[in-house]
Amino acid sequence: MLDFLPAPLKGTLAALFMLLNTLVLFPFLMLFALLKLVLPVIAIRKGCTVLLNNIARVWIGVNNLVMDSLHKLDWDVRGAANLSREHWYFVTCNHQSWADIPAIQYVLNSRAPLLKFFLKKQLIWVPLLGVAWWALDFPFMHRHTKEQIARNPELKSKDVSATHAACEKFRYTPVTIFNFMEGTRFTPAKHKRQNSPYKHLLKPRAGGTAFVLGAMGEMLHTMLDVTIVYPGERVGIWDYLCGRIRTIVIDIRVREIPSQFLGMNYEDSREIRVEFQRWVGELWAEKDARIEVLKNERQSQA
Repeated sequence: MLDFLPAPLKGTLAALFMLLNTLVLFPFLMLFALLKLVLPVIAIRKGCTVLLNNIARVWIGVNNLVMDSLHKLDWDVRGAANLSREHWYFVTCNHQSWADIPAIQYVLNSRAPLLKFFLKKQLIWVPLLGVAWWALDFPFMHRHTKEQIARNPELKSKDVSATHAACEKFRYTPVTIFNFMEGTRFTPAKHKRQNSPYKHLLKPRAGGTAFVLGAMGEMLHTMLDVTIVYPGERVGIWDYLCGRIRTIVIDIRVREIPSQFLGMNYEDSREIRVEFQRWVGELWAEKDARIEVLKNERQSQA
């Protein structure tokens, strides 16, 4: 345990060790990614996918070990005991900082399938990372603007069909699809600008979640409703790497997604839109109240 070291030194060491971890594992990732790309044999591609997911899990596991070695962090994790890596999950969480993602990876890496995000299709051209995301089966969204669809209505069905095709590979391989409903990190300025009705949250964006559930409704039936709280004042990613964040509370509620939202046609059904937005609003009101309770609990224990 190297928690006695100065915070900036710990942050620098954490970043360097994580970079080294990436440099060591990335060539193996690229090797199997290229095999998967050039050998269009289903059995080989499936085998490469399993190996690639395991490489990503090792990468997260080593990063977690680095954090455990450098910092004394109190993880207050609730509701994770009965999760399974053999199950399909949709995960949403309130968004406080860039530290949210490594924190959630820390908790879910050994308990649930590898976290994957919907990405804009243009990101596939990012050097090296685009190939890695493709190899790890991160689904790329094919979504046109409202103006483009207005000029050519056929584009809407093409967007949906392309996304269904991107998600088809998850039918036989458990996956955890992750989405921040707020769409951006919480700040007091954003909260005020939105005139958010919630004390601790920005307004949720129902459309992105509806798009995921519409495309993957046959596979995703269970939501992990994750609430993350940093009881102290430090919440940034550099604070996380430096060990200035001393406690992280992660509360997980397992919810069955209502059947009417699985495979829904969100854009074309006003009734479904209203019902789904109401459901999301109720989730967010409950999450807001839960954050207040969790903060008060930790303050009373301090």
